[in-house]
This record gives sequence, structure tokens and C-alpha cells, in this order.
Amino acid sequence: MRVAVLGGGSWGTTLASLLAASNATTLWSRDPEVAAEVRQDHRNSQYLPGVELSSALQATTDMDVALRGAELVLIAVPSKYLRSVVVAATPFVPSAADVVSVAKGIEVGTGLRMTEVIIEVLDHDPSRVGALSGPNLAREVVAGQPSTTVLACADAERASRFQQALSTPTFRVFTNPDVIGCEIGGAAKNVIAIAAGTGDGLGYGWNTKAALITRGLTEIARLGVALGANPITFLGLAGNGDLTATCSSPQSRNRHVGDELGRGKALDVIIDDMDMVAEGVSTTPAIVELAHRLGVPMPITRRVDELLSGTTSPAQAVRQLMSFEPGSELDDLTHATFER
Repeated sequence: MRVAVLGGGSWGTTLASLLAASNATTLWSRDPEVAAEVRQDHRNSQYLPGVELSSALQATTDMDVALRGAELVLIAVPSKYLRSVVVAATPFVPSAADVVSVAKGIEVGTGLRMTEVIIEVLDHDPSRVGALSGPNLAREVVAGQPSTTVLACADAERASRFQQALSTPTFRVFTNPDVIGCEIGGAAKNVIAIAAGTGDGLGYGWNTKAALITRGLTEIARLGVALGANPITFLGLAGNGDLTATCSSPQSRNRHVGDELGRGKALDVIIDDMDMVAEGVSTTPAIVELAHRLGVPMPITRRVDELLSGTTSPAQAVRQLMSFEPGSELDDLTHATFER
């Protein structure tokens, strides 16, 4: 299979290197230095320092070269840049190509999921567009540590083909027809990870983190179900699995943002000090707007939004979350008794 991966960050590079082992794979990066280093030295020291990439992997800054003859296109750019990259790629994406988004976010302003943006811009057959989501910290995957993910696609036959192309002995791919649920799980977990990191920064322990993960999962499921997702999806890798990894790992960018906020650092300083994008920062207001439009209560997400906008402090956010009167836990899953 001829594969094009658009996006030379840590995750795009990781997937491109995995795919290059058994597919003719070209990585597109807008950064000439990244493309040259991948092509010549089989490294991406900016995003994956110390990692040796597949010697078969090609890299370019030329969109036409990357996409020429591609049968499978993976889009691995941050959500806020996805639309502009897809617009630039549109003249070169073969009409028969299958497209998979690996970005985890919601578009600000439109509230669209990443596959919806791709379908809208490319005017592509929706059955040809899927999403990859799961507990996938790039450095662990590229190091060959046992990892799993979910390929979401409404077309079962196409999903199986994606599955075979992406699976390796250490990276196992499951399939799921619920594209909505997998994308909402992947996007909203970044918001909850900021909350979990804030708890870490405040010095709280595992009880707090477990509460945030569990109640955060409830919020994510509420939003997903309101959009038409299968609630069972949120118990799987793209839901609970991804949420647990992102809220707990020191490698998580979103958890790091929350940790620094909890320690009293200003958001702009935190972002300036980071080399990579923390998707939750831009996704949080988009999810809050989407939840408001649908009438879905998401109190943790709303507190994170207030925290990021500077209208509340970490300590105030905790007090607000602990001030509501909890009802029956299981009833809450269906009747949404949390305060908004």
C-alpha cells in the first residue's frame, strides 16, 4: 500500500515509521529541517529525540510528492491546523484514497469533529474517512512497548484493511464502527487530563485523580451519546483507555499544562515553554460551546474552561466542583443530575 502521512510531529512520525516497515510511506512536514533529517538521518530530533526511525521512510515538504498515488492518507496535525492543511492537500488527494484522522480535537467555531472537517473540505465519501484513537503515547509506541489503539470507520471492510496496514507485533489495532464516540473520547479526554494535572499541581493524591477520571468519563459519555455515539465505546480504548493514560502519564502534554496551572504558573508561560501542542487548551472552549448547544452538563469541563480563561483559580475550581449535592451515581449516567 502507498501511504502518505501529513504531519511531522511526534505521533505522525511514529505512525509513518511503523507503516514504512511494510508499506511505501512518505511523511509530509511543513518544516524543511524535519523533513530533511527524517529523509537523510532517519531521525526527528525535534519531536522524537534519540529515536531511530525506519530507514525505508521517505519525507518531503512537497504536498504533491507526498500524496501522489497514495491509497491511504493519515492526517496527523494539531486540530487547529487541520482544516488549513486539508485545504492545501485537497488538489493532490486521490479521489479513491482512504483518509484517517489521528488528530484529537474539536474545531473551534464550528464544533465539528476532525473527520467532519475532512469530509467537508475534501468532499470525500464519508465511508472512506476514519479516525484513529486510543491510549497512544508516541514515545512508548515507537519504542516498541506493547500498545493498542482503535480504528473507527463505518465501513467494516475498509476498517479491516486499515487494521492490517497499521498493526505490528507491538502495536495492535482494534476496529469500531462508532466514529463519533471514538473522536469525542479522544478530544474530550484532553480536557479532563488538564483537570487531573491541576490536581497533581495542587498536591492532591490518587483519590482525587480517580474521581476526576471517573466523573470525567461520565461527562465525555454524556456528550458523545448526545451526538449519537454508542455509550459502550467509552468503556473501551478510545474512551476509558485513552483517558486513563492521558490523565496519568508524565508524558501527557495536557496533564502537564494542568500540573503547571495547579502550581500557579500562567497559561501563556506554560504554552511558550512547550515544544508541542496541548490539544486540550484549544479544544476546551469548543467542547463547552458544543455541550451548551446540546444542553449537556459538563461541570469539570466548564471549570477547566474557566481556569484556562483566567476567570477562576485552581483552588476555586475545586471548591465549586465539591459544592454540588451528588445524587445517585448510576442514575447520573442517564439523567445527568450534575449541576451545569
